[in-house]
Amino acid sequence: MRASPSTARAINDRLALRLLQDEGPLTAAQLKLLTGLSRPTVSDLVERLAASGLIEVVGETGARRRGPNARLYGIAAGRAQLAALDVRTESVAVLVSDLVGRVLAEASVPIGGDTGTGPAVEQAVTLVERAAKEAGADRLHTVGIGVPGLIDPASGELRTSSGLPAWHRRLIAELQERLPKARVSVENETNLAALAERGEGAARDHDTFVLLWLGHGTGAAVVLDGKLRRGASGGTGEIGFLPVPGTSGLPSATDCEGGFHSLAGAAAIIGLAGEYGIDAGTGAGEAADGAAAGAAVVGEALRAVSDAGASTASSAAAEGFLDALAERLALGAASVVAVLDPGCVVLGGEVGQAGGPELAGRVARRLRTMTPLPTEVRPSVLGGGAVLRGALLTAREAAQETLFTTPLQT
Repeated sequence: MRASPSTARAINDRLALRLLQDEGPLTAAQLKLLTGLSRPTVSDLVERLAASGLIEVVGETGARRRGPNARLYGIAAGRAQLAALDVRTESVAVLVSDLVGRVLAEASVPIGGDTGTGPAVEQAVTLVERAAKEAGADRLHTVGIGVPGLIDPASGELRTSSGLPAWHRRLIAELQERLPKARVSVENETNLAALAERGEGAARDHDTFVLLWLGHGTGAAVVLDGKLRRGASGGTGEIGFLPVPGTSGLPSATDCEGGFHSLAGAAAIIGLAGEYGIDAGTGAGEAADGAAAGAAVVGEALRAVSDAGASTASSAAAEGFLDALAERLALGAASVVAVLDPGCVVLGGEVGQAGGPELAGRVARRLRTMTPLPTEVRPSVLGGGAVLRGALLTAREAAQETLFTTPLQT
């Protein structure tokens, strides 16, 4: 059955829009080459998409040559404004962007552990509203939120967890109430970090990999054949509960103490560093930002190892700490590799980024002695910022998908 003219036009429009999403601004000649459509057909679709406000002229090519220049067409960036949130246990960060992901405003606010639910929610919502105003956004089209904890795969809602502040769930509901025209979506923070590392970071060339999140706590995200895997209950990657040797007990259904978290969470890393006499001024884990404190001691150890002027004792202590940390991280990585065989493990989060190639290399060498499956270990490119970038990527994709259905309805 042949497609009707209107259906054919809609298909061609969506194809052109997808190319502009993936490739960036293109000329009509480039669209003709990439789509295989005729010149008149491409001319018609460009005119149609421009008239609908979905694309616009964003520049010209050949500015240095003689003759007429070719117009560059791109997605109309101002068609919608988006917001991305990274909701941590004691802070919220937000950025507002246009439809092509160009950041227009950024802000963050700490939220103390003793802050009540109502005040905490109001601080976070006010932060979003202020950032939107600074960006000149009268209305947010889509809001992507990254949170710790489990997301129900059926409802898309954050599940109740005894380990998370009560204001997390209330914040999501409040944003939906205060932004009734915006599409609000929620995703686990580690999953968003993995999407960001695949789109913009360390895993750009891998369709299958595992992100091992190393920040205030631990987590993992699984991407197989280009798809994020969440599991039957949304709990894929809850590696903090993984029973491992070297802890004082076993984790429970309500507490990950005794699991991998007890070896690789920020407090555990700071404690391990203290055993080797390494202190980056974090006060034995009492810093306000545990992830930053964990990254700081790893960074301090790396400086001691690379500093030619460092004493033999301090260099040896740093070497010992990094080897011991690599041993711990390899335990978690080996368990994931044995089940999934991902071929690549990214050490994510603030600690993974701080460790860089040096820590990743040590983990890789230890991993080779624990599993016969060849696995590359890479450091994060985006670090803790990956959650915010992942939230923006998902918000952008959702907004473009919604807006780009317009041609299909004509």
